[in-house]
Amino acid sequence: MPSAVPIAYGRSSSAPASIEGDSGILLPPNRFYDEESQRISNLIDEELRKESQRQKEARRKQVKVMLLGQAESGKSTLQKQFQIYYASKTLDRERPSWRPVVHFNIIRAVKTILDEIDYELSHPDDDDSDVESDPELNEPGPSSAGPLSSSSSSQRVKRPRQPSAAPGNAFRPSSTELETLSVLRTRLLPLVALHDSLASELSGGVSFSRGLTGVFVRAGWQGLLQSNQGGRAGKGSPGGVAGLAAKALDSSREDVQALWVHNAVRKLIQLRKLKLEESAPFFLDNAARIAEPDYLPNVDDVLNVRLQTLGVIEHSFPINLGGTMYDWRLYDVGGARGQRHAWVPYFEDATAIIFLAPISAFDQYLDEDARTNRIDDSLQLFMTICSNKLLKKAHLVLMLNKTDLLKAKLKAGVRVQKYITSYGSRPNKYDDVASYFRAHFMQVHKRKDVSNRSLYLHFTSMLDIKATQSIIVNVGEAIIRQHVAQTGLT
Repeated sequence: MPSAVPIAYGRSSSAPASIEGDSGILLPPNRFYDEESQRISNLIDEELRKESQRQKEARRKQVKVMLLGQAESGKSTLQKQFQIYYASKTLDRERPSWRPVVHFNIIRAVKTILDEIDYELSHPDDDDSDVESDPELNEPGPSSAGPLSSSSSSQRVKRPRQPSAAPGNAFRPSSTELETLSVLRTRLLPLVALHDSLASELSGGVSFSRGLTGVFVRAGWQGLLQSNQGGRAGKGSPGGVAGLAAKALDSSREDVQALWVHNAVRKLIQLRKLKLEESAPFFLDNAARIAEPDYLPNVDDVLNVRLQTLGVIEHSFPINLGGTMYDWRLYDVGGARGQRHAWVPYFEDATAIIFLAPISAFDQYLDEDARTNRIDDSLQLFMTICSNKLLKKAHLVLMLNKTDLLKAKLKAGVRVQKYITSYGSRPNKYDDVASYFRAHFMQVHKRKDVSNRSLYLHFTSMLDIKATQSIIVNVGEAIIRQHVAQTGLT
């Protein structure tokens, strides 16, 4: 029988035994191999520990702030204000990508004016001027069963728009005015014809089955736009539909100006039958400058531009407070009813919520539901945020926004009581109206807040750069200091 081969016992599992020559005899493991592998393993463990610590420290210095509110409440404008203050160079780099969006805002305004003129001329007897609300319509229905009682908009469901402030006045242009309007309409048709295709290009091909129109953007839309234009965005020669729109606007700038100052258009505005977007007058007043071939948007242009956000877009800014750098992350969200479900995944680890409520919207109704007053919707949405348990640790900031537009409406004689019947006979003055809305939002917070936290409230106008940035600094520092206190950062 062949002799038995001795077996080495106590061998380390981390180092294989070696074989001497051709004898097949197993020798003890290599001690150097065992020590080296252990040293490498310890180094890896130490690096993993350090990396875990670095990530933990980075998370502690990460401040996540959600901008919440209904559509057109000013969330994206506030995000731009943060960008102007904390990362102005990034906004400078983005300015060329805003050029076709500004052009679209003018084209959309021109289209709205021409559509309204066509409607008025084809419905000369359709006078929906300021009719006193029927008492039955003043009773809040299911859609407005919020803290405020608002008039039903059933009279505006077929064609939603702002009621006229001048009873009995009809839109009756003279024959000369009709003739000039007809000429302007013909000349502007090539420009207006680009509306839908430009919107589609800027939206990256996004469309909606319900017939919604406009520019809808997702995260990374600027890079996608540049790619679609063959990399020419920012080089002074935009391609695609954006390039055609720029040339069409340049050639029709005088007609755009003539339409905007036309007596018939002024009359429509006076009768409050023309529902332009809030920023439209700004862009139409600056049409000549914007139509220049070498036009590049300035800060005011970017702040005034109207875009509709889809989903959630993250923006990151480094903020230095007391010598420590914090990673401030803003989440700008789509505010339409159908998009609010997308907010929830971001709630659990949110550091703070900045809720924007446009108090100028007391005479407006939701695009998604023409019977729901926008103030009522804001209050209902704010109540949902206050009572959400996922947000109980988040700091809460409330911005009652668009005070400049509220003042303008009150000065023009638009009465709050007509739309918010519970306002009663209170004075139709800014201080009284602002205090009334403030009290209702504070009442919602007091009754519904899930953790009895403090509420930081500000009256704001997002287009006022100096005032808004002062608020941004105060709000930002307050949020970070509370975050430091909670996390134990020093």
